[in-house]
Amino acid sequence: RQYNIIMMNSPRLLISRQSHRLFLRSPPSSSSVTLSAPPRSTAHRIVTRPSSSSSSNNSSAAAFSSAQPTAAGTAILLTAAALLFTATTNDAKNNEASLCSVAPRLGAEPTMLSPATEPKTGILFPRLCNGMTFVGCGVRVKYGFVKVYAVGTYMDPLAMSVTKDQSKPQLQKALLDPNYPRTIRIVMNRNLSIEKYTAAIIEALEPRMKGQDLESLEEFKKLNPPVDLIQGAEMEMTVRGDTLLYKNAVGGIGQIRSGVFTSALCDVFYGAEAVSPGHLEDVLKGVKKL
Repeated sequence: RQYNIIMMNSPRLLISRQSHRLFLRSPPSSSSVTLSAPPRSTAHRIVTRPSSSSSSNNSSAAAFSSAQPTAAGTAILLTAAALLFTATTNDAKNNEASLCSVAPRLGAEPTMLSPATEPKTGILFPRLCNGMTFVGCGVRVKYGFVKVYAVGTYMDPLAMSVTKDQSKPQLQKALLDPNYPRTIRIVMNRNLSIEKYTAAIIEALEPRMKGQDLESLEEFKKLNPPVDLIQGAEMEMTVRGDTLLYKNAVGGIGQIRSGVFTSALCDVFYGAEAVSPGHLEDVLKGVKKL
């Protein structure tokens, strides 16, 4: 594209933004001066190119290149340089903006950063949590109709890179293994006392622990301060092998070291009798998309 600048009693200035070259055209009797914008790593140069129309034009070109520039000519050249600088700067800004708008890539597929919505509660789950990627969510229903909380799972894509292409039973077996890192994010859909919340979690964990390491259940109680949960309160359980990193509703962080506890916790959410079957099904589908 070219932009024409017409000035009274002055040459015409043509700027080619695509090739980054500027042409200063004088009336027919004079020569043509080209301003060249080389790569940004080198300085700009002014190149004088005589016209080949006649010998008198050649003389005019030589005189133009060697003569001291007039004030009007200098003003035109400065205007041209400023316009070129503005055009290249805007191009750089536009390129930077377009790069920032592109979602980061995970392998060959773009990762969309818009949050996922749990359909039955409308609760949103971000696509990333604790460095892991969202794979699915569901709702915990009590008494057949009370939607207590929404739960979402985040997995480590590298850890699941081989397992994700296996059959559904093999995938579920991997989900039951706490050595596959994941974060379980719970978001309350209603107000609930902290006693009822911890009692419900312990009630689900205890029979799965089969009498082993039951003192870890008391540790879990202590990780939750005596503050009732309100709608929208969030808890995060990050499982890495025999370690649980727990973030409570007020932002406090604690840790439990027990392989029995983390295995039981995985069975609560991914076992044959998962507390949220819809969550488990969504996770099994989402893992394959990692």
